[in-house]
Amino acid sequence: MKEIIIKKEFSNQRADKFIKKYLNDAPLSFIYKLFRKKDIKVNKHWIKENYILKEDDVLQIYVTDDQLNEFNNPKKIETIKDDINIVYEDENILIINKPDGLLVHGDEKEKRITLTNKVLSYLYKKGEYNPNEAGFTPGPVHRLDRNTSGLIIYAKNILASQELMKELQSHENITKEYLALVYGEVDESGEINAPLKKNEEEGIVRVTSIKNGGKPSITKYEKVISNEDYSLVKVKLVTGRTHQIRVHFAYINHPLVGDKKYGVFNKNVKDVELEKNMNQFLHSYKLSFINLSGNLSYLNGKSFVGKLDEKKIKILSKIYTNFDSSNI
Repeated sequence: MKEIIIKKEFSNQRADKFIKKYLNDAPLSFIYKLFRKKDIKVNKHWIKENYILKEDDVLQIYVTDDQLNEFNNPKKIETIKDDINIVYEDENILIINKPDGLLVHGDEKEKRITLTNKVLSYLYKKGEYNPNEAGFTPGPVHRLDRNTSGLIIYAKNILASQELMKELQSHENITKEYLALVYGEVDESGEINAPLKKNEEEGIVRVTSIKNGGKPSITKYEKVISNEDYSLVKVKLVTGRTHQIRVHFAYINHPLVGDKKYGVFNKNVKDVELEKNMNQFLHSYKLSFINLSGNLSYLNGKSFVGKLDEKKIKILSKIYTNFDSSNI
C-alpha cells in the first residue's frame, strides 16, 4: 500500500487524474479496476474516481510493491535552452512574450523544441517543477498559433490554471488585445460579427450561418496607422474562436499580411517580398486583468505589454516612414 499526503498545489483535482499521473505507466483499465475494487481510499474511506482531492487528504493506494515499481516510473526532463522572454512571473503564473515560429505544444514534426518544454526546463532548473511528483504540470491556459507572436499565460499550479481558464472563457475579466497588419486601408474602428465554423479534417475555419453550425464570433478593432496599401490595427476579441482574427479580416477583404492560409497573394501588392518572407503579422500585444476573484485577485488592475520584435518593427518602419514603435 502506498500512502500520499496531498499538498496544496496538488489539491482540487479529481482522484483518477492524480493517480494516472502517479502510476504513469499503468493501463487505464488497471487504474479504474482499483476504484471498482475499493482499493483507493482517502482518509481511510473508499472514494469514487471523481472525488476532488483536498489539501492534507491522506490518499491510500492499495497496490503491491511489484505493481508500484512497474507502474510508477521516474520521468526524465531533458533540459533545453530556456531562452524565454518573461514579461511577468510570480508564484502562480508566468507571462511570456512568444516569438513567431515557435510551437506552444509539440506536433508530429517537432516534439522537443517547444515553448512549453522551454518553460518546464526553466522551472525545473529553478526547482519549481518536479516531473516525478504526481501533481500538476505547468502549462498554458490559452492558445497561440505557431506563427502568432506575443503574450501567453502559463499557470504554475492547478488552482491558477482552473481560475484562469474559467475567466478566459468569459472574455470579461481578462482582456486580450492584438496587433495585426492587414492589407488595405480600414475604417478608424469597426466590429466584425460573423459566425465561424471549423472543419476539423481540413483544419480550416470558415464564416457560415448559425443555422449551418457557425458559432457566434465578434472581433473589434481600431486603426493605429495606415496608408492605401496597409493598416496596422489593434484588435480586441469579444469571443475566442480558432483563427478568429485571421478569418474575420479575410472576410472583410483585409486579410493579414503574410497569412499563408487565409491571405491573398496579390500580384499588384507593391512589396511582394514582404508577403513571401514572413509569417502572418499577428501579435498578442496586451493582457489586462480586471475583476478576478479568489487567489488571483491581486492581479486586478494590472496590464502587461509584449513588445514587438525587431523583425516586425523593421517591416512597419519600411511601410510607414513616420512609424514610431514607442507610440503603440
